[in-house]
Amino acid sequence: MEKDCCHHKTKERGEAEYKDLIHRLNRIEGQIRGIRGMVEQNCYCTDILVQVAAATAALNSFNKVLLSSHIRGCVADDIRSGREETVDELVETLQKLMK
Repeated sequence: MEKDCCHHKTKERGEAEYKDLIHRLNRIEGQIRGIRGMVEQNCYCTDILVQVAAATAALNSFNKVLLSSHIRGCVADDIRSGREETVDELVETLQKLMK
């Protein structure tokens, strides 16, 4: 089942990039399920917090990879095509990421 994107643009990803992103998301999903299991098993708080920190780091790493791809691909292509509004969109996105 394909979900509609929440934005007006889409991006075709190469197979290697797609596989890398999906692999990262699968690992993060597994980490989250593990954290849930720890809560359900009444694990000690600090043990859970360490796993949450690991999941947070994995999400941050995912964001860095995706942002790099976005800047090198989408943003650079749009600028070369004269769509300068993409810079404003990038600045807005970075501001959201840095909250």
